[in-house]
Amino acid sequence: MKTYIAKEKDIKKVWYLVDAKDRILGRLAAKVATILMGKNKVIYSPHMDTGDEVIVINASKIKVTGKKLASKTYQRYSAYPGGLDVETLERALAKRPDFVIRHAVHGMLPKNKLGAKLLKKLRVYAGEEHPHKSQNPIVLKLG
Repeated sequence: MKTYIAKEKDIKKVWYLVDAKDRILGRLAAKVATILMGKNKVIYSPHMDTGDEVIVINASKIKVTGKKLASKTYQRYSAYPGGLDVETLERALAKRPDFVIRHAVHGMLPKNKLGAKLLKKLRVYAGEEHPHKSQNPIVLKLG
């Protein structure tokens, strides 16, 4: 029995719209990463981009469990002395909620060129409005 390898002509791209309101961050990120990679399709191939485009709205209204709002931190370092910048999840959600979801999804994608290509298919917006209405996205209900 031969292994099936997807071909470019077999891959059909679909746009999905995901509402992040009252969703748990990690569970939402796992579902979005699965769709971006194409693991929900029969023609999934780990070395090819068989996934779909995903639009996430209401990123500022996500939920987290436990005390993560105060204890989870994001670190950046500028490579200069004293250049370490640490911010909590609560502060990051207030400043740039799209970063929080993008960061969580990025951690669940492959760490190579394909992962970078897959991340470009993710669009995250803090509110209800998005400029992709002409793509006719399918509203995705997550459990």
